[in-house]
Amino acid sequence: MAEYYSAFAAGGFGLVITEGTYTDKAFSQGYRYQPGLTDDTQRDAWSRVVEGVHRHGGRIFAQLMHAGALSQWNPYNGGTRGPSAVKPRGQQMTVYHGSGDYALPEPLSQEEISVAIRGFADAAVLAREAGFDGVEIHGANGYLLDQFLSAGVNLRDDRYGGGIERRVRLMVEVVEAVRAAVGPTFVVGVRISQGKVNDFTYKWSEGEAAAAVVFGTLDSLPVDYIHTTEFEAWQPAFGAGLSLAALAKKYSRKPVLANGGLHAPAQATGMIERGEAAFVSLGRGALMHPDWVRRVREARAIEEFDRGLISPIADLENARRHRERMRAQSRSAVTTP
Repeated sequence: MAEYYSAFAAGGFGLVITEGTYTDKAFSQGYRYQPGLTDDTQRDAWSRVVEGVHRHGGRIFAQLMHAGALSQWNPYNGGTRGPSAVKPRGQQMTVYHGSGDYALPEPLSQEEISVAIRGFADAAVLAREAGFDGVEIHGANGYLLDQFLSAGVNLRDDRYGGGIERRVRLMVEVVEAVRAAVGPTFVVGVRISQGKVNDFTYKWSEGEAAAAVVFGTLDSLPVDYIHTTEFEAWQPAFGAGLSLAALAKKYSRKPVLANGGLHAPAQATGMIERGEAAFVSLGRGALMHPDWVRRVREARAIEEFDRGLISPIADLENARRHRERMRAQSRSAVTTP
């Protein structure tokens, strides 16, 4: 894993944001073999990863994630928890060792919500101790904080449910707890999306009014940046008008990172030139080319994402085998004069 992450810094990326990392030993873990930041052993293991990125001149943030109702595997507790007893749409992700329907979650009690909030804060402290340069609170892609944001998923009638102004409350409390735990100078960001890993087409039911509340609320909180992600970052968030990144910029003064299909250099530079984002981040493009930055600088080809890298299982061994097969096929296709 240290070699894997350091390859992005060696390839020219200035900042590496980790995969979603679970935050407590209650209900946060989402996937078999998912890394965590819940104890000193995990902290010390991450420190080697951090050192590798720093060695190549990069910076690295830990992405802190609670899977909530989308948990597919948890060695600590039976069952799953979410805002409400609403069965998630879709099927579990087979590339992360899942199969079949998602379980019907139990609604989080107030005590369990407190445990989840404390988990984010404690994980942030461990990240700082491991040498990370910051943390990113995962409030996107259908995981716990996004579940609380989402109408139709959050049916609570307490202070965490109802209108969007109340559904954003858990995110507020998590941000405040993390900031209090790590102090004023450690970088804290928040990731936001509409689409989810189990519901790609989901849109906030309140439309731009929801964006105004979510991003306006984040603007008032002690966060250092907002990281928006959509399948294609430049597309209008609600069928017409501004992209989600542009809405984040419209309703907050925080720096915006835009993510989603930006491996094509023209799309990436377009987001910056139009003033929709201060930075762009890559997911699929970086997985395909850890040296994407160097390739762009040298005007080398940027290939489309190959799902063989993450299929049948999204792990490093599968990616290694896939790249070896591709290299072998490339060599066999070369003819000598």
